[in-house]
Amino acid sequence: MSAFVTLANSFYASYRVQRQLLIDNTLEENRVYATKLAASTEQFIKSMQKQLAYSAVIAASHFDDPAVLQSETARLKYQTDSFNSVVITNSQGKVLATSPDSLQLVGHVLTTQGALEALKERRPLISKPYISAAQNLVIVISTPVFTADGKYLGYIGGTIYLKQKSILNELLGEHFYRDGSYITVLDEDRRILYHRDPNRIGEVMPPRPMTEVVKTATNGSLMVEGAAGEMLAGYAVVPSSGWDIVTLRPTDATLKPLDGLMVKVLKHLTPLAVLTLIFVWLFSRLIARPLWLLARNANEMDNPDVSLNIRDIPSWYFESNQLKRALLIGISLLQKKIGKLKFEAQTDPMTGLFNRRGLAMTLESVAQVRQQFSVIALDIDDFKSINDSYGHDVGDEVIKSMAEQIRHNARETDILCRVGGEEFLVLLPRTALAEAEMIAERLRENVESLVLPGIRPITISLGVAHWHYLQGEPDTSLKRADEALYKAKQDGRNRVVVSLE
Repeated sequence: MSAFVTLANSFYASYRVQRQLLIDNTLEENRVYATKLAASTEQFIKSMQKQLAYSAVIAASHFDDPAVLQSETARLKYQTDSFNSVVITNSQGKVLATSPDSLQLVGHVLTTQGALEALKERRPLISKPYISAAQNLVIVISTPVFTADGKYLGYIGGTIYLKQKSILNELLGEHFYRDGSYITVLDEDRRILYHRDPNRIGEVMPPRPMTEVVKTATNGSLMVEGAAGEMLAGYAVVPSSGWDIVTLRPTDATLKPLDGLMVKVLKHLTPLAVLTLIFVWLFSRLIARPLWLLARNANEMDNPDVSLNIRDIPSWYFESNQLKRALLIGISLLQKKIGKLKFEAQTDPMTGLFNRRGLAMTLESVAQVRQQFSVIALDIDDFKSINDSYGHDVGDEVIKSMAEQIRHNARETDILCRVGGEEFLVLLPRTALAEAEMIAERLRENVESLVLPGIRPITISLGVAHWHYLQGEPDTSLKRADEALYKAKQDGRNRVVVSLE
């Protein structure tokens, strides 16, 4: 099951990584694409404004010549095909020339939104969408006409039809994706200027994360909910007009290649997975058999022959051999000490730590298995003054707090003992001397920073020693730890001294 779950997790993780990678790549592609379109649109708008500005200079010199004005509107309309129509008005909005002639607006006074705004502002403008005099939904790019001495004569404007064929449609309609992606253009009021569905042009979008986020950044990308489901959007702003160009691609279309990709991964993974599971099953049986036999015999410890049965179990790898050895030692100790290992007889009632009897039993077990260990001997500095100053009840609370600090800093395998009034011992199995010194120093620092309500700060002195079975009896290490503790007291207390013998 572990191997199967690992393989399944690996497959799922691969799926999630590939899925996110496709989404991130698409978001970045859409952002870049939208930014490129915005840059192209910006260049095109500036080009149209330059054309209008050039024509405004010519018109200013011949503002009283209808033929020149008509010729200039025709040139703007047909030379670059940038505008659907071109118009020149005087300062009161009266049309002086227009192209194409079919509009028949010459002599009319324009009262449309774009005309009124151009006459009022008298500066280059890009209007918001409005219904023109010819009943078309348009935007107007206009430039004022001034004489050389600064007199305002009127304006010249080019219109772009939003719902008919126009340069905007040609510029944005060349969309090379064929996977459900599309482009839309919004003005600053969230009104749609361009959409693949002409019926939606002119519609005002409601406030949504997509329409709101473009107000705070020049370009970016995000995931949005659309009418067709979740979409991956990239957006960019056209600086001169404030338009937002948004490219959208359905998330489903982006993730469509993922299924085929994961099928290929699964095809390559399955043979290896099957072989892995077979080998894992075989080896798990081989590994588990000695453990199963050891467990079965552990349930029969009252059997006189259990030790012989355990010795006959084949333990071909290190861990099972160690378990077998530990079980034999445990059975031997159990049979010899069954009447002696009573919890109450080995525990200090005040602190719950081992007492001297518990310590002796532990040392005897350690000596039998020849397990090296380190030992920390410690006691509370000037504990007698605490009893004298605050009373024995407070002294008992200090001892209990000390025991809690030892527990907090000890590991699960450590043996904790209270061997006297304010004296404690900590046995650290399979622990090197340097590591034991670090543990002792950490305990000393924690006690030094301990705050006990109503009692002065307390400190401890500690002695550290190490025992190896080649060094004789384990008791020797306790004596060396006590000597190191005594030296710590002599050297000024609140310190750790290590016995290096």
